Amino acid sequence: MIIIKYLWRFTENVIFRMKQKYYLAFLFCLTVLAGKAQIGGENTYQFLELTNSARIAALGGNQIALLDSTDLNLPYHNPASLHKSMEDKVLVNYVNYMADINYGYASFAKSFDSIGNFALGIHYINYGKFLEATEFGELTGNEFKAAEYAFHIIYSNNYKRLNYGASLKPILSVFESYQSFGLVADFGISIASKSKYTNVSLVARNVGSQITTYYNNGSYEKVPLNVQAGISRRLKHAPINLALNMQYLNRWDLGNPDPDKQDDEPGFFEREESFGKQIMRHIVFGAEILPSENFIIRAGYNYQRRQELKFGERPGMVGLSAGFGLKIKRFRLDYAISQYHLAGSSNLFSLAININNSF
Repeated sequence: MIIIKYLWRFTENVIFRMKQKYYLAFLFCLTVLAGKAQIGGENTYQFLELTNSARIAALGGNQIALLDSTDLNLPYHNPASLHKSMEDKVLVNYVNYMADINYGYASFAKSFDSIGNFALGIHYINYGKFLEATEFGELTGNEFKAAEYAFHIIYSNNYKRLNYGASLKPILSVFESYQSFGLVADFGISIASKSKYTNVSLVARNVGSQITTYYNNGSYEKVPLNVQAGISRRLKHAPINLALNMQYLNRWDLGNPDPDKQDDEPGFFEREESFGKQIMRHIVFGAEILPSENFIIRAGYNYQRRQELKFGERPGMVGLSAGFGLKIKRFRLDYAISQYHLAGSSNLFSLAININNSF
């Protein structure tokens, strides 16, 4: 919670002064969530943490404070980013992941003057086909599939410069004959400066739990709760957007566990890293350069991903990402490449179509 307080003071004193009552209510909610968070362990429905937006992937994989009222990808990460100007836009994302795994997202937005803004979407991941085998490793000749789905029902509205939103996400997870149903929600707020050059956001993602387990009398598994704070800044005298996102604020230690201890023993997580490196694990950097209104170049850096997936002392380009965006009349195309490991990278494609008007 120290990180959240620091960001709050920085936003209040340096960038722009605003009424504190909006933040205090939300920070109180974040405090409750953080107090209940569990460090370590495995989460189910981990696919919820995958970004399917080429733009967000190019900016490091996680950004919640981008100020763009035309990009329908943004409400996936922060429901408060859903704006009226996204009405009648259709979005289709595709990600060529690894080992024949692919996933994507499709969404459509509609606005109602007296109610607010709505968007419907579906996020899926297909793990491919598998060969069935017995417990002794003998192939049976049968095949089975594995896939997971999350349906998004997003709502947002605004009060002056304060945007707020929520997303309800029913989840269906299927692995061979094992199935699980879950229900989670995202909550977010976003406040822009009067000049529209700066935007600050707070989000609590994946608040919820499993409804049914994968097998009868099974234990309920945790979902990947992720409390985030972010800020973006458009430079006044240069065509550059800068973005900084702070993730997993409900967990301090994001390092690897000590393999010599059990998860129920004191000191299971050994903080071998310095305070500065622990802070870096929570931060994702991103930057956009706009040579023109219709062409954008992007780059990002994710320190946590770099530390988790680097190979020994040869990190290479792991944790770095890049991409571009192109707008042509009613079409918006985004591409990104993210380096996850020395052995491979992931390519992301996003295509948005404006049914009624050009972007």
